[in-house]
Amino acid sequence: MNITELPIGGALQLDTPFHTDARGTFAKPFAATAGALPGFSVAEVFWSRSASGVVRGLHFQNPPTAVAKLVFVSQGRIRDVILDLRSDSPTFGLHVAVELDEASGAIFVPVGCAHGFEVLAGPAVTCYLQDGGFDPATDAGVRWDSAGITWATTDPVVSERDQNQPALTDLPPLTAAQWERR
Repeated sequence: MNITELPIGGALQLDTPFHTDARGTFAKPFAATAGALPGFSVAEVFWSRSASGVVRGLHFQNPPTAVAKLVFVSQGRIRDVILDLRSDSPTFGLHVAVELDEASGAIFVPVGCAHGFEVLAGPAVTCYLQDGGFDPATDAGVRWDSAGITWATTDPVVSERDQNQPALTDLPPLTAAQWERR
């Protein structure tokens, strides 16, 4: 497994083994024994299926139940986005985008960052491994068009929930220490 640090602190791209033969494809996007993500243990797994042109996010959970995520794609192609929400981070308010498909590995979204994606080729099946449980009381988001992200999709399909999230500038500032779980 090759690991690349992304420009946002703690964000990683994991290039995982991928095999193709006459039967199809096989991949292992995560192995706890690989040591790639110290302290990350999977608590919940989610997946979504989305059509081309869909934008999902930008989602996160507020403290004290903030979560880190490992995200990979098992079908289709997405442009995955990580947005730094840690007010004392040198990359606060900045984002990084990585294209993911079934052969490209995974992306790690650290605590204190929002996550979203747009579907470039669908349907796309996106899988999320979280190191904490979903908590509706702390579930939150940043409006998809408020963080300076240039989306490739010109007329995206966005949920009502995501359309009504607050703008990045309207979020209360939280430092990295405030984001960390105790």
